[in-house]
Amino acid sequence: MEIRFWGAAQTVTGSLHILHCNGHTLLLDCGLFQGRRAETNERNRTFPVPPARVHAVILSHAHLDHSGNLPTLVKAGFPGLIYATPATADLCAIMLTDSAHIHVKDAEFLYHQRGERIEPLYTPEDIPRTLARFFPVNYDERVRILPGVTLCFRQAGHILGSAQVLLEIVENGRTLRLGFTGDLGRSSPTLLPPPAAPEAVDVLIAESTYAGRRHEATESVRAKLHALFHEIASQRGILLIPAFAVGRTQELLFHLNALANAGELPDMPIFVDSPLAEQATRVFFRYRAEFNTTVQDLLRTDPDPFSFPQLRFTRSVEESKAIRHVDPPYAVIAGSAMCESGRILHHLRHHIGNPRTTVLFVGFNAAHTLGRRLVEGEKQVRIFGELHTVRARILEMSGLSAHADGEELLQYFRLLPSTTLIVLVHGEPSSQQLLQRQLQQEGFSQVLIPQPGQWLRL
Repeated sequence: MEIRFWGAAQTVTGSLHILHCNGHTLLLDCGLFQGRRAETNERNRTFPVPPARVHAVILSHAHLDHSGNLPTLVKAGFPGLIYATPATADLCAIMLTDSAHIHVKDAEFLYHQRGERIEPLYTPEDIPRTLARFFPVNYDERVRILPGVTLCFRQAGHILGSAQVLLEIVENGRTLRLGFTGDLGRSSPTLLPPPAAPEAVDVLIAESTYAGRRHEATESVRAKLHALFHEIASQRGILLIPAFAVGRTQELLFHLNALANAGELPDMPIFVDSPLAEQATRVFFRYRAEFNTTVQDLLRTDPDPFSFPQLRFTRSVEESKAIRHVDPPYAVIAGSAMCESGRILHHLRHHIGNPRTTVLFVGFNAAHTLGRRLVEGEKQVRIFGELHTVRARILEMSGLSAHADGEELLQYFRLLPSTTLIVLVHGEPSSQQLLQRQLQQEGFSQVLIPQPGQWLRL
C-alpha cells in the first residue's frame, strides 16, 4: 500500500491525498488550492494521477479547500463514487454550484478588465454530473467501498457533516487501519457534538492547522461580539466580517441571535451578503437533529436559532450593491473568508480606506491570500487589481474558529497508542515542526511531516 501527499502538505489549502491499495486508487478529499493566481490555476488544473484511473473519493467535509476540485476531477473523466455524509453531500450541492458561478465570473472579469482569456476551471453545467457521483454514508456505518477496503465516518465536530475517516484495508492477507482526521473541531463546538475519540489505527493522517496556538475560550465570543457591535453602533461605523458561508456564518448568527433574544444587540442592520450562506443556513436547519444537546434544548424555546429582527439576507447583485448606500452603522457578513473572491471584495474595495470601518476576521487565513496580508498589517493591498491604502481597523477573533487549537489537538493525540505513525498535514511548516516535537515528547516516535508529492510506502 502506498500513500502520496499531494495537497495540504506543508500548507492548509487544496487537501488531496492519494491511496493505492489492492490495485485500486482512491483519493482522500479533492480540494481547491488557494494562493497566488498563477500557482492556483496550475495546481487546480493538474492531478497527480489520471482521473480516469481513480476508483473512489472519500470526502471529509464540504469546505471548498477539501471538496472544491471535485467537478474538475469528474470533468476530466473520474468514473467512480464520492463517499460523504448526507449533510456533506447536501452542502456540496449548493457550494459547488456557487463555486462554479465564481469561476465563470472570474474568467469574465479577467477578460473584460485585463484582456486575459482563461477557461473557467468548471461551470454550472459540470455540477449535476458531479453530484450524481455522491454516495451518502451515515456516521458510524461501515461500508465496503472497494475490494478489501471498508470505510467508516466518525464525527469531526468541524462543520455540519464533517467526518473523520477510518479505513480498514486488507491487502495480501494483512489488515491495516488508516485514519484521516479531516478538519477537527473544537472540544466544545458551538453547534455540533465534539469530535469522536480516535479509534486505534496503525497510521493517522492528521490536520495541524492551529498547532502551537491557543484559541480564545468559546464562552468569551458572545461577550466580545456584544462589545464590538455596541462600539460600532455608538461610533456609527461599518463592520465587515469575511466568513465561510458554511459553518462560520451560522455560528455568528447563532451568537447574534442569543444577544438579540437577551435584548443586547444594537438596533442596526446586519446583512448576510451571500446567497450561498442563506442556502447553507437552510441546510443547517434541515439537519438540526445533528446539533449538540445544548442547541437541542434551545430549540424547544427558540425554533429558529439563526434569525433575529436585525438580520437581512441579500440575494441579488442589486441588493448587494445597495448596501453601500445604507447609512451607518451596519455590519456585513460575506465570503470568501480569506478575501480571495466573493462579495466581501466589493465591500473591502469601497471601505478599506475608511478609518471608521472595522474588518473582523474570524478564521484562518492561508499564506498569500488578501486576508493574510490584511491581518499581517500591510498598509497597501490590491483589490480587483487596484491598489488601496488600508485605513480600516483590522481585528481577529480566534474563539470562533472551527478548528481544534494546539492543546485540543494534543488532547486528541493522547488517546492514541504511542506506536501510531502520525502524518501531519493541513498546516504550515513552523506549526507542524512544533507539533512534531510536542508529540515526540509525548512518546510518539513516528511523526512525519511529508513534503508535497512525497510517497509513504507501508
